Amino acid sequence: MKRIADFDAADYLDSDAVIAEYLNAALEDENPDVFLQAVADVAKARGMGQLARDAGLGRESLYKAVAPGAKPRYDTVFRLVRALGIELRATPMSRTTPTRKRATR
Repeated sequence: MKRIADFDAADYLDSDAVIAEYLNAALEDENPDVFLQAVADVAKARGMGQLARDAGLGRESLYKAVAPGAKPRYDTVFRLVRALGIELRATPMSRTTPTRKRATR
């Protein structure tokens, strides 16, 4: 009987462009655990120890920060993203309802 190998996204995260698209797709999900799992996958692809050093974190702290259900601080996520060489950008969402106008004084 043949066994199918488990899928591991880290096996396919082999370029900066692929990593950026993967993280962008994860950011589209409202569940923050999806983004943290994506960061964990990228960290695994790049090497957990190296990422921890680049982010100024202990290896154990990195594992805790990206564990399912973790609630890492903003500065931790920011340091991880920077250490991965990724920029997060804000762009306006397309809206179906008009934006509110500011009241004039």
